[in-house]
Amino acid sequence: MNHIETDSQEETNMDNIARPGSPKPDELVPSRYSLQIGDIDVMVVSDGVLTLPGAMLGHNADPALRSAWLDYNFLPTETLDWGLNVVVVRSGGRTILLDAGLGSDPNLNLPRAGQLAHRLQAAGIDLASVTDVVLTHMHMDHIGMLLVDGVKEQLRSDLRIHVAAAEVKFWTAPDFSHVSMPPGFPDALRRAAKRFAEEYGSHLQTFEEEYTVAPGVVVTRTGGHTPGHSVIRLASGSDRLMFAGDAVFAVGFEHPDWFNGFEHDPQEAARVRVRLLRELAATGELLVATHLPFPSIGHVAIEGDAFRWVPIFWDY
Repeated sequence: MNHIETDSQEETNMDNIARPGSPKPDELVPSRYSLQIGDIDVMVVSDGVLTLPGAMLGHNADPALRSAWLDYNFLPTETLDWGLNVVVVRSGGRTILLDAGLGSDPNLNLPRAGQLAHRLQAAGIDLASVTDVVLTHMHMDHIGMLLVDGVKEQLRSDLRIHVAAAEVKFWTAPDFSHVSMPPGFPDALRRAAKRFAEEYGSHLQTFEEEYTVAPGVVVTRTGGHTPGHSVIRLASGSDRLMFAGDAVFAVGFEHPDWFNGFEHDPQEAARVRVRLLRELAATGELLVATHLPFPSIGHVAIEGDAFRWVPIFWDY
């Protein structure tokens, strides 16, 4: 697997280097990272970060143990910045967006996310070139860019949006009885999903359990986080990568039984998490997940009764 560094990317990175007496750069680190999975082009793009309460990482955990985990990882205990990663895939002549970021800040004090549209443009990805969108699920931080004013007009009229049928059904009458979200989030999630279904209903291509989007690009429903939550597996030659959406969070390797506040069925989500992590540890394939620190690419190893996250060495 080779990292792809284009001339334009090099120029962008050089432009972002602060020099003595010059203004600060717009971004201190690159917001995209490219690699090859066999013949499939893959680019992870950062939509920014979501600043959320630390308790969201495991609301069923002993607060002292949760604080200890955060402290052990040199992280603050009150609030934590979650990465928000989106993936662009090119395979079989199709340009596929895996999830679509937050979009506009829905009055929830998330000003550091919602960067996807201009970061795609900076990466040379024209919205009009996107043939398919695959949604892991319909939470607002996975569909939001599609709802930004002016975005729909730039998209193709024959755009296909792939999502599990169970996910679409769930959001007609969503159950929030088992979540543990900060105030305002449930209503914002409901509004975003309702508006998305109304505006993009004619573009939806639903599937029951599994669907092949393009050569080597397969989306599979897992359930758990939401009833229609799905993962996308990429395979070409001997290379493999899984985009796991919200099935795995940073704390989930060492504590896969900790419930995330956004999980609508936390117990099932934990079972799904363990199953996927066991699969990844057995196969050695790469993992990308929405809320792992950018660029969120690494391997999973067994560590006692739990797991260990092994980030890749960045390939320059």
